Amino acid sequence: MSELDVETVEEIDAPTGVDAPDYVLYGGKGGVGKTTCAAATALASARDGTATLVVSTDPAHSLSDTLGTEIPAEPARIREDLPLYAAEIDPEAAVGEGPLGMDADLGGLEQLLGGDDANPLAGSMPGSDEAAAMRLLLQYMDDDRFERVVVDTAPTGHTLRLLELPEAMDSMLGKLLTLKERMSGMLEGLGGMFGDDADQEEMERDLQAMREQIEQLRAILRDPEKTDFRVVMVPEELSVMESERLLDRLDAFGIPAGTLVVNRVLQDLDSVVDTELPDDYVGPNHDDCEFCARRWSVQQDALARSQDLFRGHEVRRVPLLAEEVQGEELLEVVAACLD
Repeated sequence: MSELDVETVEEIDAPTGVDAPDYVLYGGKGGVGKTTCAAATALASARDGTATLVVSTDPAHSLSDTLGTEIPAEPARIREDLPLYAAEIDPEAAVGEGPLGMDADLGGLEQLLGGDDANPLAGSMPGSDEAAAMRLLLQYMDDDRFERVVVDTAPTGHTLRLLELPEAMDSMLGKLLTLKERMSGMLEGLGGMFGDDADQEEMERDLQAMREQIEQLRAILRDPEKTDFRVVMVPEELSVMESERLLDRLDAFGIPAGTLVVNRVLQDLDSVVDTELPDDYVGPNHDDCEFCARRWSVQQDALARSQDLFRGHEVRRVPLLAEEVQGEELLEVVAACLD
């Protein structure tokens, strides 16, 4: 990091704590800065002594690079001076346990459903990586070690599939339980094909446990007192359009999205945060730099198009910084913009 960057950062007070519910999820198009925002929020959250977990569900992890330290697959404390924990979920490793962590061996029922390939509880089912991520996310949200959980979600398409899972799995489980009830009279005649009574009871307990986990996730995501799903975008037309679709889907799921973060805006830092910049601060030059002027014109058009999108949401702008955001100093700058 250059001397300029350090001086610039020192002019900005690092936020202590954040005004946010227990669960903060950052979502949006790939490459818009979700990881940066999640890391910055988690760091600021931990600064007031709040035990905070930042977890990435994106298979293309970059949390380790952003925080400048190796992040394990299971939550671990990554700072000695702050109660900051982190984890990068490995869905492929977790999916071996089945979509929600249960052993998906249903005996004869598995064969009735068409074998491994058709078994809707098999680990190879479409979306099983999202289901595995959901299971671990539920586990971490219910972990008494953490007072706040900040989630860096996968890009929009993966995130939507993750959010669709509670409804899809609930529907599937309902059908399976109905099928089991209808076939209950046949099971005795079919003998060991479906296992003994103990096996059937265990299967039913597993299915009910899955249903309860689904309901738990649904309740958490839909409660604005507990969850804020923050949509991150950049001021470009394609990003605005994708953000609109994401907000529509979140609304359809009943999931509150209280904050919109507009990242990499070609504005001076002092127009976003209340600070006096050093004389040698390097920001965008709209007067003498034709490239900056043109890009700013594109961004202004996108921001103008976003006015309806912004209505009813808290909007936070994060300027495009001269350096890539890696390490604590520049994450503090981003946190100040998000505060």
